[in-house]
Parts: sequence; C-alpha cells; structure tokens
Amino acid sequence: MTTDGVTTSATLLGEPLPVELMNTVNMGRGRVVDALDGGAAAWLHALAGRLGVETGIEAVQLDQNAVRPVADALRTLRDALRRLAEEATDDPRPSATAADLTRSEAVTMLNALAQAWPELVWPADEQPSRAYRGHGAAADLAVRLIAHQGVELFTGPNRERLRPCLAPNCLLFFVKTHARQEWCSAACGNRARVSRHHRRHHATPRTQ
Repeated sequence: MTTDGVTTSATLLGEPLPVELMNTVNMGRGRVVDALDGGAAAWLHALAGRLGVETGIEAVQLDQNAVRPVADALRTLRDALRRLAEEATDDPRPSATAADLTRSEAVTMLNALAQAWPELVWPADEQPSRAYRGHGAAADLAVRLIAHQGVELFTGPNRERLRPCLAPNCLLFFVKTHARQEWCSAACGNRARVSRHHRRHHATPRTQ
C-alpha cells in the first residue's frame, strides 16, 4: 500500500497503530507474507504522519539507516501484540508468527518496549497539546509509542471490540466499529460471502 508516496506491502486499514503493526503479516499467493521483512522503514515511513501527530516525528527521520537498529524490536513488538490479540479474541486461526510465544513472555516484551510518556507542550500564544517522548532517536520513539498504545489497547474499551478477520486467507485484526461488521474490509467480506456461497452449493450430498 502506498501512503505519501511510500510503498509498504502491509495492508493499512486506518486501525489503531498497534493493530496496524499486527497486520504487517498476511497471506499472499498461498503463503504468509511479512511486510517487516526488509520493509520496516517503509512501513514506519508510511505511517509517519500519524506518528508525527503524537510525537512530532517527521518522515525524514525514518529512513533505512534510522530504522535499521530498531527493526528487530519492531518485529518483536509485532509478535507480542499478535500473541496477546490471539488471547484477547479467542482467535481460532493458527498463529502466523512466534507460535511458541507464551502470553507471559508477550506481556514482558510489550512492557519492556512501552517506555514512552506524554508531556505537556504549551508554546506562547498557542493552545496546549500533548506530545509523547521517550529515550533514543525518532525510530526508537516510534516503536515505544506503538508499544505504549498497545498497553492502552489491551486495557481499554477497544480490547472488547478487537476481532480477528475470519475471511478466507486473511490474517488481519480489526477493531469493530459497528454492530454488523464481521471482516476487516469490504474485500474480505466479499471473499467470505463467495466462499460461503461456494460451500453451500458444492457441499457433498449425504448418502442414504
């Protein structure tokens, strides 16, 4: 997906940032595709606008050289978030990442990375606002902010609205925004309905 001229292979749905990070793995041509595999900088760069609103980070601070040192931490965070999302949603799908990761290990990983805090910003003659801060460079702060929001996701009201998309060949999660929402996107809804229709009309008849 292309955002602000930057292309990432991840599907960006406008979900909360921790969910967007969970969704950096999906199915493609019958196999699991990891958008962070060589694409961590592209993914963070594509979300720079949203990260900047919370932190003041600018896209130019998230190039390949800046992101390379935090790429492993970003993947670790993604795997921890997915493990906790599987737990929170009773996800029936096989784990797509870090299948042996326990809930306790995932919690520890998330907490270790969630070292970001809000500060009051109040310039003269302007309205006060909040900006998140953290140790390290911009890329470090981006990872820490997403982890911090992950803690908020699993302890706030969106945890009850978090869902796995159960459409065929989808590994994504989404936050349910209306009562009838069943899938992460209209495309997955169409695919699920086609699959359901096919099963209904091609079911093997029972022998008498």
